[in-house]
Amino acid sequence: MDKDEVLMDTEERMEKGVQVLRGQLQGIRTGRATAGLVDSIRVDYYGSPTPLKQIASISVPEPQQIVIKPFDASVIGAISKAIQSSDVGLSPNSDGRLIRLNVPSLSTERRRQLTARVKEFAEESRVAIRNVRRDGNKHADQLQKDKLLTEDERDQLKDAIQELTKQYEGKVNDMALAKEKEVMDE
Repeated sequence: MDKDEVLMDTEERMEKGVQVLRGQLQGIRTGRATAGLVDSIRVDYYGSPTPLKQIASISVPEPQQIVIKPFDASVIGAISKAIQSSDVGLSPNSDGRLIRLNVPSLSTERRRQLTARVKEFAEESRVAIRNVRRDGNKHADQLQKDKLLTEDERDQLKDAIQELTKQYEGKVNDMALAKEKEVMDE
């Protein structure tokens, strides 16, 4: 592994950390309905847990309502059961063809809890990014030990890794702030 590969690997792993956070933040409920609240719920579909978005179309016709229209009408009961057992906190209303979820406004206390959750997710992502930085620095040290890099090249590589760390931590901070603002403003 040369220094370019170390840098590329480090950047790819940091990007994955940001993507994980993006997925977690989508699942956090604000006072507004979004498909992201339910699309990752797993439904028991013919014996295997399947993400809801693979077996139904999810739409948001109004700011406070989510409509789920299964591709196969026989699975409506399983979808309702999966939504009720999930931690989304919404109760499904079914008319036999589709399911409606009404998203109520959030209380101030619940908004504070969700904001704390956003901060937890962001901190987990920052820790993951720092762990990737540590691994990249270890690779840089190993390359220098193996005489593939000079000390100066190793230091330059570590500086580049640190710059990536700052960049990705900035992305995490921006995403967390935007989600906190979204949760508190609704």
